[in-house]
Amino acid sequence: MGIMEAERKTTGWAARDPSGILSPYTYTLRETGADDVRIRIICCGICHTDLHQTKNDLGMSNYPMVPGHEVVGEVEEVGSGVSKFTVGDIVGVGCLVGCCGGCSPCERDLEQYCPKKIWSYNDVYIDGQPTQGGFAKATVVHQKFVVKIPEGMAVEQAAPLLCAGVTVYSPLSHFGLKRPGLRGGILGLGGVGHMGVKIAKAMGHHVTVISSSNKKREEALHDLGADNYVIGSDEAKMSELADSLDYVIDTVPVHHALEPYLSLLKLDGKLILMGVISNPLQFLTPLLMLGRKVITGSFIGSMKETEEMLEFCKEKGLSSMIEVVKMDYVNTAFERLEKNDVRYRFVVDVEGSKLDA
Repeated sequence: MGIMEAERKTTGWAARDPSGILSPYTYTLRETGADDVRIRIICCGICHTDLHQTKNDLGMSNYPMVPGHEVVGEVEEVGSGVSKFTVGDIVGVGCLVGCCGGCSPCERDLEQYCPKKIWSYNDVYIDGQPTQGGFAKATVVHQKFVVKIPEGMAVEQAAPLLCAGVTVYSPLSHFGLKRPGLRGGILGLGGVGHMGVKIAKAMGHHVTVISSSNKKREEALHDLGADNYVIGSDEAKMSELADSLDYVIDTVPVHHALEPYLSLLKLDGKLILMGVISNPLQFLTPLLMLGRKVITGSFIGSMKETEEMLEFCKEKGLSSMIEVVKMDYVNTAFERLEKNDVRYRFVVDVEGSKLDA
């Protein structure tokens, strides 16, 4: 273990208020504890959640806030109790950095459902200090919440998998939807949706993208490999799809009707909700009852699922469609993300950026 400094400073880019504008911010990193890993950050993906959090859209934001929860970096230092990692390893950190360890979800290795989970940023760690995310030079994380990036996987490609990738992989795995030959729908083609198409196709599924316009048709069919593309408001095409899908992964983060998508499901089909929506959604119960259909939700993924997903993506040669930017472009990237002007994930080149003021 390297020599500890009494107080370690690092620099990140933080939002100071609900304007969401990021600027350089220097803060103290905690010491590397016995079970901790200190990571020099190489890059970090930008998730829609970062936009919501920096702008206080959910009413729970604390400032200054360094966002970023798709973190890839190099291990600089490990604590005396760390056995999984060594200095020089390329590793990733996702949405969580802590959990209680004693509740039912934790005992089942489903940390994401722990009622006392600790977020990578905009939260308070067990030492009482605020957690800060990956738009920074370095971070210190408990080894349980660190994963190895498979050898040969490009760091910028790995970053979006730590949130968008595992968010799709987890429900497909949990609900027994990994077997080939299934027919699935992906509602919404953003950062999560585009990984949904890629992962489902790699599992051997017939994939239909359901979107609000024709803007992404060519990309969905030719770049991502979807088998079908349907506009949700096209009643004739939607009618042709009725009772044909084993599942629909709904990534839409705004209020929308559920009935059109429930009608696409076969007997025992599943509508899996992933968008964070603050307004109540409605549906007619006969649509469920007469097909024994299920509306369910899924939330990111466990550490075990993250490891599985990374190995699956390596084995299948899957990659994200990304746009790499420097930190001085991050505010523009946020503006573009708000307008859905990205194909399909921004990744910040933290290592190659000037972070200091």
